[in-house]
Amino acid sequence: MPYEPPPDLASLSLAELAQAVAARRLPAVDQWTPAQTGDSLMRIAADGRWFHDGGVISRPAMVRAFSALLTRDDTGQHYLVTPFEKLTIAVDDAAFVATDMSLRHDDTGADVLAFRLNTDDIVLAGPDHTLRVAGTPDVPAFYLGVRHGTEARLNRSTYAQLIDHALTRSAPDALQVVSGGERFALIPAAQTA
Repeated sequence: MPYEPPPDLASLSLAELAQAVAARRLPAVDQWTPAQTGDSLMRIAADGRWFHDGGVISRPAMVRAFSALLTRDDTGQHYLVTPFEKLTIAVDDAAFVATDMSLRHDDTGADVLAFRLNTDDIVLAGPDHTLRVAGTPDVPAFYLGVRHGTEARLNRSTYAQLIDHALTRSAPDALQVVSGGERFALIPAAQTA
């Protein structure tokens, strides 16, 4: 059965977005404790491209399948986990790239920010999927929590969508957004020398 990508993010209601999130059946990688470990010889580049043994993985279905098996530990090391083995995977920046953002409202009228990832996953920002800002005030980098410790870095156009939305909700010197009942500051802390 060929893969059919979901419709444009902007055309989906919040209920349809929630349904898309629920429909993605993900393996229970957090419950697996494989005895065998090793190196996957895989790397995820900062632009979201996946490589195996130096060659690009060009099949989107394969990338989606592997991405469902990703975890990241407290040290920042990423792994591909199956019931039988846990393999390290090199990640240049973040395991995913957020490629689109859309604003929706829940039943109470509260803001919910929906993000589409380069794997066509949909993530709703909130307490379980937090937004964090890194970098400097001059060159910020925005990340969205995905699952099992992994994150998505917002690409330039998605970052611009987020900032445009924030500017309608807060002062430029105190940029912030609210999504799923959580407040997220969008200005990185100044670096101290």
